[in-house]
Amino acid sequence: MSSNPDSDADGPAPAPRRRTLAFAAEELRLISALVVLMAVGLFLALPFVLSIGSVVFLPLVTAIVLTIVLSPLADRLAQFGLPNFLASILALLAFLFILSLALTAVLRPAVALFDDVPAMIDRIGEHFEHLQGGLVWVSRLNDQISHIIGAEEGEQVVLAGPSMLEQLAFATPTVVLEVLLTFLMAFFMIEARVRVRRRLLLDRQHFGASLKAARVMRDVQDRVAAYILTVALINFGIGLIVTLAAWALGMPFPVMWGGLAALLNFMPYVGPLAMIALLTLFGLGTADAPLVGLVPAASYLGLHAIESNFVTPAILGARFTMNPVLILLALSYFSWIWGVTGALLSVPILLTITALIDHLGKPNLIGFIFGEPLFHANVLDLSDEG
Repeated sequence: MSSNPDSDADGPAPAPRRRTLAFAAEELRLISALVVLMAVGLFLALPFVLSIGSVVFLPLVTAIVLTIVLSPLADRLAQFGLPNFLASILALLAFLFILSLALTAVLRPAVALFDDVPAMIDRIGEHFEHLQGGLVWVSRLNDQISHIIGAEEGEQVVLAGPSMLEQLAFATPTVVLEVLLTFLMAFFMIEARVRVRRRLLLDRQHFGASLKAARVMRDVQDRVAAYILTVALINFGIGLIVTLAAWALGMPFPVMWGGLAALLNFMPYVGPLAMIALLTLFGLGTADAPLVGLVPAASYLGLHAIESNFVTPAILGARFTMNPVLILLALSYFSWIWGVTGALLSVPILLTITALIDHLGKPNLIGFIFGEPLFHANVLDLSDEG
């Protein structure tokens, strides 16, 4: 009775191998589920940790973003023969000079205009008084409902809180400390960029890992720095147009309005909405007619529509296109943690995370819910050997 080796080879696949692959697949899916649960827990717990330790974490994150943005400038200065130490200082000083000019152009006139806010609110109230004649029935209906439900007017107790000057006095030392820590850390990070690159390239055991680390670092730096530089140029153009428009409309402090429009445009969606609200407040609070007061806000709305739908997408291209839901999520997430500073840092942080995910692999979260692997590159997809 002879045995045929070909029949064994053409038979069904060995059961132990199938069981091993099935067990490995279940084990991989269990590990992936634990990773997803840990990521969700970290996402929910991170705001509280970062908010409590904002004195440490906010300067650190801001310094990392400044390092990514200013490192190309320091590299360009170093190519002219300047020492690394001097090139790092000059790059940071250039950023401080531009920031000081922008804040000076905005804050000084804004403080002078802030005293006129109560008068603007009174003027807006006068405009709305002319519209109350057609809405008297609403007030009467409210009185009737209050009479029916038996609502009683009671005295309200208002607890006196700290004044604005007291709050500013308490907040100033913390703000000064955070600013000093931010620029000190940014300087040391920019100055150490050459050593960090060399360590990433030379301290890896495999050439492929060194090449991948260098590629990731270069792509993150190029993407974030190019985005911020391009958006800064676009916002400068927006500020220049708003300045000329404010001057043509006879608005006071046209440079302030242009600088405010440029700064707020760094915050997608939220910044332009805030600018429209400020222009509406100023227009209605200073114009004799409501329709005339809405002209500045309407003009800026038209300018923003052209810029956001045509100019910015055409200049940035598909490489910097991000999901609006992700942008709003990042804005709300980091604004909740760090306020206005978090809102300004949200897009650079989102760009950095997106660049890292593009190199490390995007998790297949939706497919994972329906039984697919967490990552598209499945380690269990082994080619059958004959």
